[in-house]
Amino acid sequence: MDYKNAGVDIEAGYKSVELMKEHIKKTMRPEVLTNIGGFSGAFSMEAFKGMEKPTLVSGTDGVGTKLKLAFLLDRHDTVGIDCVAMCVNDIACAGGEPLFFLDYIACGKNYPEKIAQIVKGVAEGCSQAGAALIGGETAEMPGFYPEDEYDLAGFAVGVVDEKDLITGKELQEGDVLLGLASSGVHSNGFSLVRKVFPMEREALETYYEELGATLGETLLAPTKIYVKALRNIKESGVKIKACSHITGGGFYENVPRMLKDGVQAVIQKDSYPVPPIFRLLAEKGGIEEKMMYNTYNMGIGMVIAVSPQDAQAAAKAAQAAGEKVYSIGKIQAGEKGVVLC
Repeated sequence: MDYKNAGVDIEAGYKSVELMKEHIKKTMRPEVLTNIGGFSGAFSMEAFKGMEKPTLVSGTDGVGTKLKLAFLLDRHDTVGIDCVAMCVNDIACAGGEPLFFLDYIACGKNYPEKIAQIVKGVAEGCSQAGAALIGGETAEMPGFYPEDEYDLAGFAVGVVDEKDLITGKELQEGDVLLGLASSGVHSNGFSLVRKVFPMEREALETYYEELGATLGETLLAPTKIYVKALRNIKESGVKIKACSHITGGGFYENVPRMLKDGVQAVIQKDSYPVPPIFRLLAEKGGIEEKMMYNTYNMGIGMVIAVSPQDAQAAAKAAQAAGEKVYSIGKIQAGEKGVVLC
């Protein structure tokens, strides 16, 4: 009896690391001091000594049950982008610049080529965010996960000068709310998605005219990474007063998180186009509108608040980063919360 007979293939682990390296190499930053394969990742803070009060910000998250679709379609090169996005978008919401990322993959059986595809997506997400992939872990856990399944989670660290933290404290009545378009469902609400649509390959490979793609392609579209857009806005000289990443809980849970007491966000539902996947989901599942806005991003992945005089410049800066931007509402005095009308 040995470890391999018990279900853990150490040699497959070595091969996975070798296959990953070509993807990881593309994410490197000059501050990275260690190579992949060591026991930890080292990152120099020397470049940030010029900040008045350098402050670390962090985020951790996973991909959730969206992974079930990746298993069914045997497509593993995009979920890594989702994993990175869920972490770095939260850091960007605080005004931070993502610096580095670590991933954790737990699987029933280590198939090196599959693991490499997952990490390829993670590396792509890191490249989009400007973060270095400096380490991670692949845990082969036979008997805990089915052989053809895995879980994926990650952790990111960023930095911001304390004076540049986005806190919502400076919000005022009349401030403008801008919405940055999502790429679709992103990585939230898939437990409900899987109840609405048959989780069978044939159903996921069905082409829908209104989607312009198959159902599976639409649902697996990776989460948008908004780091570059928010950086562009900051570099344009615009002060982002508040910011909300629209994740699980949709508008009703996430928008209030960016508000201070005494103000509320008023959002016009007809101020931007809702992607067809959400209309299809509501129709097929018989889901009422409020529940849709309480579960999904409904086409807006990030909401920011700026002064009225800065709205045009902020939108232009985000558009220069490739984002679609909509003026979706305003801040008004009232009980802390969000009003959709």
